[in-house]
Amino acid sequence: MLKVGLTGGIGAGKSEVSRLLASYGAVLVDADKIAREVVEPGTLGLAAVVEAFGSEILTAEGTLDRPALGSIVFSDPERLATLNAIVHPLVGARSQELEKEAGPDAVVVHDVPLLTENELAPLYDLVIVVDAAPETQLDRLVRLRGMAESEARARMSAQATREQRRAIADLVVDNDGPLEDLEPQVREVWAELTRRAAAADAP
Repeated sequence: MLKVGLTGGIGAGKSEVSRLLASYGAVLVDADKIAREVVEPGTLGLAAVVEAFGSEILTAEGTLDRPALGSIVFSDPERLATLNAIVHPLVGARSQELEKEAGPDAVVVHDVPLLTENELAPLYDLVIVVDAAPETQLDRLVRLRGMAESEARARMSAQATREQRRAIADLVVDNDGPLEDLEPQVREVWAELTRRAAAADAP
């Protein structure tokens, strides 16, 4: 098994890279998706978040109101740390379960937005960073996701810098350009991952 950490700043295009890798045969463990699952109604995770932040972070239906929670934590590093301390252990445990199910020959790609911030690089055989200039990230968040510029800047500033991410990268995918430039790069990355996986499994 080859364990790969995939990360990138918000708006860098990490989700598209993970989608492509999964289409080539990678087993994808999506930390964001798992993070949503562990705070669904009825979970211990949601109960712990409500205890820490109050019932105002719930919708009328009893689900997590993500925009309300985001407005609290992304402008307050201490509150963000509190949230992370609840959610990250739950995500880690579920990620390990999915990894065990993948099988010994798999290339397992862990899509982890905060890999750099939480110093998780040592957990993986190699780290892929999807890289884009901050102005490209900002443009995508405002133009494509409809975020207010102030919110986009706040979310970007809550994450690691571009330099910090690149410092832990074994492989860098440059996603500053159009989407059609991305797939050839990701195909090259997949070829490298399968080569390394085969080398690791060789007697």
